[in-house]
Parts: sequence; C-alpha cells; structure tokens
Amino acid sequence: MSTSPESVRNLLPELDLIKQEELKNSVISVWQDAIDLGGWTADDIANIPFTLLIPDCKFDLVMHTRVVTRTAIQIAETLIENYGKAVSIDMDVLIAGGILHDVGKLLEYVRKGDAVVKSEKGSLLRHPFSGQALAYKHGLPFQVLHMIAYHSKEGDLGKRTTEAIIIHHADFVNFEPLRP
Repeated sequence: MSTSPESVRNLLPELDLIKQEELKNSVISVWQDAIDLGGWTADDIANIPFTLLIPDCKFDLVMHTRVVTRTAIQIAETLIENYGKAVSIDMDVLIAGGILHDVGKLLEYVRKGDAVVKSEKGSLLRHPFSGQALAYKHGLPFQVLHMIAYHSKEGDLGKRTTEAIIIHHADFVNFEPLRP
C-alpha cells in the first residue's frame, strides 16, 4: 500500500513552512517513496530510532527530523536578525534540507523482529547517499541534494553552503548531547 501525502504532512507539520508549493510537494514525495521503498508504513515511523549509535535510543526519526529542522530555522533567523544581508539564507531550501537530511535512514534501516537494525543496503550505502539519490529522483534542487549529502561526516572534506553548514550543526547539536 502506498503512503499518502496526508500521512506525511501529519508526521511533519514543518512542511507547511515551505512557501514554494512545488518544493513542498517534492519533499512529501521523497518521504512517501522512502517509506514505501523501505517497507515501512506511516505508523511504523514513530518506532524507528533516529540513530543506531545510541543503544535503546528513546528518540524517533520523525522527532529528530522535526527538532533538527526547527533548530536550523532558529539558527537562520538569529543569523538574519543579527547580520542582515551579510548572510544569505534560502529558508525554503533550508527547511526542505532539514526535513530530508535523514530520509535515507528509511532505506538504511530495516525491522528485524522487534528491533530496528542496519539493512544490507545500509551497510553498503549510508543514509546521506541514499537520501540524496531519492531526492534527485524526485527533482529536488541541487542545493537540497547538497545538504542531504553533506550533512554528516561524508561532507567534512567538501565545502558546505550556508544552509548545509546550518543543517550539519543543527543535526550534531541534536545528536552529540544524547550520546552515552
């Protein structure tokens, strides 16, 4: 059964902050595709930990995605408020990148009994790559593809855009304090 756009909207209310309808609909399509390709349902998503690096992680992928997105928005608003036009941030691109930064985990992870573990695909291709491939498939702008691909350690050797820097740090601020 195919995941509905409404179920994705219900999971990720931050989608409504994207002003460009075409971009918003593409972000929704990526999540729909990732849920379906990963063999999940919209109801499963609340039981997927946002990381397998924290044993018995109590925080799910959707919560993490939403918090990273909101953290990124607050960082961007603070920068704009204080530095004005000296810093250029495309808020729609930033929000899309926040919502999509970990979408590849829906392919990187698989349910095995009661546990969520790394899939065979995930052992070969980490979520920044599978997420970027899904976003490319759905026609997302290269600025968003860049944020997905560069948000994690894989992007450390490249030059990140301002939006990618914000997503990268928002992600790690929402990961490192939770590590044991």
